[in-house]
Amino acid sequence: MVSTPSSADLPATDDASAPPRARTQDADGRSWAVASGCWTTLAMSSRPAWEAVAKDLAALPPADDQAWDLRPIGQLDHIGAQLLWDHWRHDWPATLELSPQHQAVLDQVAKFTVATPDEPPKSLSDRLRELAHHGPRAMAVMRDFVGLIGQLALDLCTLARAPHRAPWRDFSGHLYQFGATALHITALVGLLIGVVLAYLISQQLRNYGAEAFVVNILGLSLIRELGPVLAAVLIAGRSGSAITAQIGVMRVTEELDAMRVMGIPHGFRLVMPRVLALAIAMPLISLWTSMAALAGGMLAADAALGISPAYFLSALPRAVPIANLWLALAKSAVFGVLIALIGCYFGMKVKPNTESLGRGTTSSVVTSITAVILVDALFAVLFKGIGFRG
Repeated sequence: MVSTPSSADLPATDDASAPPRARTQDADGRSWAVASGCWTTLAMSSRPAWEAVAKDLAALPPADDQAWDLRPIGQLDHIGAQLLWDHWRHDWPATLELSPQHQAVLDQVAKFTVATPDEPPKSLSDRLRELAHHGPRAMAVMRDFVGLIGQLALDLCTLARAPHRAPWRDFSGHLYQFGATALHITALVGLLIGVVLAYLISQQLRNYGAEAFVVNILGLSLIRELGPVLAAVLIAGRSGSAITAQIGVMRVTEELDAMRVMGIPHGFRLVMPRVLALAIAMPLISLWTSMAALAGGMLAADAALGISPAYFLSALPRAVPIANLWLALAKSAVFGVLIALIGCYFGMKVKPNTESLGRGTTSSVVTSITAVILVDALFAVLFKGIGFRG
């Protein structure tokens, strides 16, 4: 209901140049929402003024629970009226005091305001147009990545033909950086994951009197799946980002251009040592992480279920066939090659500016983790019949 401005003893005038404000005020034994100031586009064009009026409106209750007085408003245009109408949720307040010229503006806004139309479903032509837009970019990425793999194969052939020309010092440095310096963080995370898994599994096995099977579940899950994947995710976030950042900084400082001018191949000196280092370090890190997780699970099983470490260690070889260990080491090596290749690819694609370096590092980590999970799922499907006792 819209009432005439005659009943409430509320202020009727305000400075037209004042900023827009909305506040509550008690009058005639009830609470009123009083809008004042200049509710125009120009008055709300600055960020502080817009944030102030938005904060005032957010502090007010809905329109159906509040009486409104708009008479103190000096000027009101369609933008200010739309702001009020949206706050009222496209419905008139139960009690509203306003001047005739302001009511005319609000009537226009209420008449012509419509709901946002739903987005129509994509047609076949829209999907084809989207594919035509993104398809060439995806094909270019695939082409460059396959080219990087092909160059790596050629560099490995060069290494086999002339091993004395290989950058062995770079390789040993990367092996230490990617492997030895990651042992503490992978061991800590693996230990905690093992403890958590053991406690969660013990809660369920205790209900069925099958406490001894905690060795089977922990052994298979940690050695076959969680150990390699957990190590790969940690290395992707730690070493994969470092590879992209190192090569990206070389792009920003024009070191890659200097290497090209001097005839030093990027693949042989930058990509191949990092790929070989991660291919060798990842299986060892995966084994180390699985051992730490099993140690944590063994301690938690002893505390929660009373299973002694001696029984745990004696039952583990019988519960987990050795094929699971070889499978874990094999896919860890694949994870290492993928992480290094993805890190090198995004590092090579960095443009000579810091913004591109940040985007490339983020994309490298996300792509590496996604690739690790996809490849792990592929291994699980392909080798689903290996490593289980009949």
